[in-house]
Amino acid sequence: MRTQSTDRLLAGVWINFAAFNVALMWLLPGQETVPFHLVWISLSLVYGFTNWSLSWMVLALVGVTTSTGAILVHHAAVGEIRWEETTEEPLMAVIFIVMAWHVHRRHLLLREMRRIGDAERDRAHRQELLVRVASHELRTPLTIARGYTELLRSTHDDESTTEDTAVVLDELDKATRIAHRLVTLMQLEQPHQVRPVDLDAELARIARRWAPAAERSWSARSSVGLTRVDPERLEAALDCLIENAVKFTGPGDRIALVGCRDAAGWTVEVVDSGAGIPPESVPNLLTGGPGHGTPTGTGLGLAIVRAVAGSLGGRVTVGATPGGGARVGLRVPEPTPVGGSAPPRPEPVRAQPFDDPLRLPDPAH
Repeated sequence: MRTQSTDRLLAGVWINFAAFNVALMWLLPGQETVPFHLVWISLSLVYGFTNWSLSWMVLALVGVTTSTGAILVHHAAVGEIRWEETTEEPLMAVIFIVMAWHVHRRHLLLREMRRIGDAERDRAHRQELLVRVASHELRTPLTIARGYTELLRSTHDDESTTEDTAVVLDELDKATRIAHRLVTLMQLEQPHQVRPVDLDAELARIARRWAPAAERSWSARSSVGLTRVDPERLEAALDCLIENAVKFTGPGDRIALVGCRDAAGWTVEVVDSGAGIPPESVPNLLTGGPGHGTPTGTGLGLAIVRAVAGSLGGRVTVGATPGGGARVGLRVPEPTPVGGSAPPRPEPVRAQPFDDPLRLPDPAH
């Protein structure tokens, strides 16, 4: 951004240059074409590189028009040039006015862009501060409440206290999950860190991580390969889908993380052998609303999934398995895989240490 001192320096240089060429026009009758045009060209250049006010621009225009116009009229009057040549003066003035209008629009656009940039930086700073404060203010009281509840439970072993504290701890778990998802949603507003990720290995790792948390038959199979994503955000979205799958399945049911790629992009889905999704709940999953079949659901998990899918330029997919289970995932457009042309599609791979992968068709597109 140029400073006022720089603008004054450029204006001073131009005034001297213009005065020199005006003098040449006076001293070289009949040969004033070159200095005449140099005056106008230099005026256009200096105006484009500076940020003159309207009054300064009008003053410069009047000064150039008056000085060069008077010389042309004088030379025409004494017969040094034809009168038709004096028409260049108003033409050059009109051309400069049109140019000045466009430059003024450019300055307004740059000013607006700076304003938007400053506002966006300020918004990002406030968002980051809000995330930090919310993370602390939401989680700290819950942690303290859990500590006191567990202390109360350990010091009173009567049945009534045990039952009451179990209810409190269960509600604290729910509140903690909600707080975590609120913070995650706020973090999604911040710039994400995209990098190449082996999605096949990532799905297998997530399935292994969830295996001890729920007594289900877990598996993962994928042929997506490398893709560019923010792995933390993708994992947050898949965790929300997996948590829903766990909620609506029971011990012994199957949950699979399934991924595939085609010419237009890739799909990852969480597939389960539970009761499936009621048809009336599908619009809520796709556009917003509580999760399927949960009257007390906040919908934050699905909001996270939709936000992550949107940040990747994709969408949420919802379907059913042949056995009536649910399959919910993300469809992301990516015509060219990371690393070049699409590799040959491999056979589905089993995520160790799982021995019973959920054998379902490839994800619907």
